[in-house]
Amino acid sequence: MALLQPLLNTATALSSTSTTTTTTSPRTDAVIIPHALTAARPRPLPLPDRIPHGAWDSHMHVVDPAAYPLSADAVYRPRTHRLDRALAFESSVGIDNIVLVQPSIYGTDNACLLDALRALGPNRGRGVVAFEPGSVPRQVLREWHALGVRGMRINLSSVGKSLGAGELEALLRQYAQDCAPLDWVIQLYVPMEAMDMLEKVVPLLGGVRVCVDHLGHPCLGDMKKRADPYEIKGFPALARMLRAGATYVKLSAPYRLSSAADHADLEPVAREILRLRGRDRVVFATDWPHTRFEGLDIRPWMETVLDWCGGDEGLVDRLFRGNAEDLWNSRGR
Repeated sequence: MALLQPLLNTATALSSTSTTTTTTSPRTDAVIIPHALTAARPRPLPLPDRIPHGAWDSHMHVVDPAAYPLSADAVYRPRTHRLDRALAFESSVGIDNIVLVQPSIYGTDNACLLDALRALGPNRGRGVVAFEPGSVPRQVLREWHALGVRGMRINLSSVGKSLGAGELEALLRQYAQDCAPLDWVIQLYVPMEAMDMLEKVVPLLGGVRVCVDHLGHPCLGDMKKRADPYEIKGFPALARMLRAGATYVKLSAPYRLSSAADHADLEPVAREILRLRGRDRVVFATDWPHTRFEGLDIRPWMETVLDWCGGDEGLVDRLFRGNAEDLWNSRGR
């Protein structure tokens, strides 16, 4: 024991010194907390766990050029993206329900979309078809409705087509006659500058609701030059339509609108749309499979949208679920 006493004395001295030097910092008002006692910063939940249960992707496509030939005037030829791949993707980002939208490459042949709806069932799916006004018998429209179709699409932007004010009004009035009996939506993919014309027509459609694709499709040049969205041609009209209540907007496809990797130039437009009617007239969509942009990862965009919601879980729930249920008449399926 006498031999061990010097070692014990040394250990006691070292322990005393350690206790004295680790409890205070050179600053008299600070205390050093041992690393093991610091509170761990909570890790954010994985993306799928932050998306509300029952969420909807309000704009996506299935395409199969081998099984369903493309329109003769299709402006591009995508790879095959069938329903099974679509559902696997949606599951990976926490989305339960989908809206299949007719792509321009199929023209008015809705066979691919309708077959996918049959396989999916109306409990999880809705569809937006394309047809010439007045060309589909009412009985067929009712059959499509039973499958889950809830709207028709006018796509001018994808094919580089434009209409004058009179032409647009006549076309929308005709489509309203097809849509009104079934409470279908008229979905439009048109440039932002067309909103001035559209604003004058929507009140004439007898209560038929309108949904505008891809944030209203603002011009890339306008977004680069202007931080105030109200300086973008057509945006004031879109804002007034949102306030009036018969128009919805899809928060979707940023890569079709912005060349910035983080889509920061879209933020003023997106935030103002969310501020105006985010709780009842804005719906989220992935635009999967991002035709002509295949392979793109949409998750960063979803993260950005969640950030814009500022931690408001009520807004997130409406944007990803509640507003879509209203728009696509899916309550109770």
